[in-house]
Amino acid sequence: MTQWPAGIGREIHDSLDSTNAEALRRAAGGETGPLWIVAHTQTAARGRRGRAWVAPAGNFGGTLLMHAPGDQALRSFVAALGLFDAMVAVTGRPELFALKWPNDVLLAGGKLAGILLEAANGGALAIGIGVNLASAPDPDSLEPEAAPPVSLREATGLAVTAEDLLDHLAPALAGWEDRLADEGFAPLRAAWLARATRIGETISARLPDRTLTGRFETIDPTGALVLGTAEGRVVLPAAEITFAGAA
Repeated sequence: MTQWPAGIGREIHDSLDSTNAEALRRAAGGETGPLWIVAHTQTAARGRRGRAWVAPAGNFGGTLLMHAPGDQALRSFVAALGLFDAMVAVTGRPELFALKWPNDVLLAGGKLAGILLEAANGGALAIGIGVNLASAPDPDSLEPEAAPPVSLREATGLAVTAEDLLDHLAPALAGWEDRLADEGFAPLRAAWLARATRIGETISARLPDRTLTGRFETIDPTGALVLGTAEGRVVLPAAEITFAGAA
């Protein structure tokens, strides 16, 4: 086991409805963490935009409840970088992984993991992370343009438990959180760009009222996506990114 970060709690449950829901319940009761809540199964896990997240036994489902001063959205990058580093630590295969804006972790081009941030009163933040360690959802259950799901076991043959991953994830995420607090977002931005997929390529960004297609240029100092389109450069704080039709 790697060194567990000082001052951070850890709970492992057989089953919960949702680790994020449990974290938010704790926050409503006055807790602000930091505390990792992990469940071997979740009966009502959720992803971004209210989508269901398949969370069977053997996969990782966990939430870090923490007090997050400042720009909470930047913790999306903290979590993505921490998870990337944890996956490299458990596999020794950095070339397999990449980051998709804003915070998905890809394995050989397929979606391995998702991250969901939910704010609570008092500056508390729930950072939910789901990782397909043992199995991936049926592609037919996803939207047509979604990245194909993949599991670590089927892609690499490695069997990693939720506890094993947590042992690497907790210190990795804590390390990036410390850097954000000490140095600001600039080093995280540089590290994220070094691990990002599709920079310089054509992507599509789906907004509530339209879809933009253009060249993925970079992310700006706030973490927003910078897209070069036929109409000019567009900065997007939030969007749903797909690679359908990308060159």
